[in-house]
Amino acid sequence: MTALEIRIQRRKLLWRITAVVLSLTMLVGGITYVVMKRPFADDYELVDQLGGNLFPSAILSVATTNTQVIPPMSGEYVGNPKSCVAIKLKSGHANTVVRIELAETPFYARSVSTFVLPKEHTEYIIYPDILWRYNALRDNEQAEPISVVANVEVDGKDLGQKVRTFSVRSINECLLGFNKQLPDGRTRYVSTRLFYAAYVNEENPLIDKVLREALNTRIVRRFLGYQSTPEMVDKQVYALWYVLQKRNFKYSSVSYSSLSSNVVYAQRVRTFEDALNSSQINCVDGSVLFASLLRAINITPVLVQMPGHMFVGYYTDSAKKNLTFLETTMIGDVDLDDYFPDEKLDSTRTTKSQGEMSRLTFEKSKEYALREYMRVKDKVQANKPNYLFVEINKNVRRNVQSIGK
Repeated sequence: MTALEIRIQRRKLLWRITAVVLSLTMLVGGITYVVMKRPFADDYELVDQLGGNLFPSAILSVATTNTQVIPPMSGEYVGNPKSCVAIKLKSGHANTVVRIELAETPFYARSVSTFVLPKEHTEYIIYPDILWRYNALRDNEQAEPISVVANVEVDGKDLGQKVRTFSVRSINECLLGFNKQLPDGRTRYVSTRLFYAAYVNEENPLIDKVLREALNTRIVRRFLGYQSTPEMVDKQVYALWYVLQKRNFKYSSVSYSSLSSNVVYAQRVRTFEDALNSSQINCVDGSVLFASLLRAINITPVLVQMPGHMFVGYYTDSAKKNLTFLETTMIGDVDLDDYFPDEKLDSTRTTKSQGEMSRLTFEKSKEYALREYMRVKDKVQANKPNYLFVEINKNVRRNVQSIGK
């Protein structure tokens, strides 16, 4: 082979090597482009903002309303945030189609939903539709773990299955608030104390029995609500107070929740039925119990809460000009000297009849509750953190309904 032929062969080999290198470069570039600009995400997360907790009372009370007591997570979202469970993923192109399937659990049936993500290359929080088993939620009296199993498809591509364990809380646990995660990494406390209204149950079947007992006392002949004078309104309220005292309610300070978390805050609340059957109440139980009875006779109640305590109020006129309060813990067998230490009221138990003591505690409960209200009035009416002032009226009922039981 001549020198010329050798040079020609070398040039051909060099061109071949160059072509191979160019081909590999184009291939790598193409793969990189596909990876970076792929039309779908290849991963997702099962997320929530309540620390892996599901509250039946929160789900049931807004199931038929358009209210979002629990606001959605920060960022772009689609779906119904009331489901509490969400999928986080990043869209590829505009109008990415996402199909989510949740496997059956004791608390909801198999649920399938499809969403369109309108924006490209955007992280979305997707709240799937969940077919809740409402009776199972209502009957859950103890925290129970469940495995939430999700399967996600994006534009027809199966992204596989993921599992996360959640805790379904007791129906008696009321969500008071939670620390919401913000985009900048900080947190902000969100109050959800409106859920207390879910435990006011003016339609409980047992209410008719209590009202019948109250009428049998002859304190009032009928319950007329505001179709009477303010004095008669007060008399109707006293009839309820008296009959509850005749049931020998005991004060019980138990308000704990088994929930241990720095994300969410909850308090145990007895339902109307639980409180009536056990004849035990704390300040919250007594307030929602009495508010239920007031609503049942068409008198508008108010729940008032301050740090560590709650009591109930009511208007004595339909124009809502006069607001009176009751310290419901005094319904129970308590030491009156704890409330009025200078008056030595507890010593009068031996000299007064049951009726006289009932009237005394009723009037003193109003005096004590009014004193407490005036002390925190500004903070309560402004609904500052750890404070609450909410009328249980028709507007609130359109937002938060009774959980029943």
